[in-house]
Amino acid sequence: MSIPDVTRPDITRNATNAPYWSALSQGRLDFQHCRACGHQWLPARENCPNCLAADPQWQPASGRGKLVSWVVYHKAYAPHLEDRVPYNVAIVELAEGPRMISNIIGHPEGQGLYIGADVELAIARDFGLDLPRFRLQSD
Repeated sequence: MSIPDVTRPDITRNATNAPYWSALSQGRLDFQHCRACGHQWLPARENCPNCLAADPQWQPASGRGKLVSWVVYHKAYAPHLEDRVPYNVAIVELAEGPRMISNIIGHPEGQGLYIGADVELAIARDFGLDLPRFRLQSD
């Protein structure tokens, strides 16, 4: 079995996630909110993961959050990441509640990162896409 030559992640845009990508291109991060039970989440889906209601609405995030955890990769497990090592992959909890996987910019090897650190949204253009990244508020 051969590994395909990947130049960037394959992003499938559809009716469910189009508002997410549109918001990022406009400089903000939006997440879904359930009108029935109040649950909030990312990534986009058609039904609430809490109560399965099929009537989510989009709302903007404040751009603030907390660092929950992170790992630093010193080996690229995909060809398109070979020139990026070392890099971090982080779990950020938005101030509104949803958690997401992202990166903390400016700290590729994890120095200065700590659980509970205040972070703020820093949308970055990468792989031809506007992607949600975060920076420490103290930077």
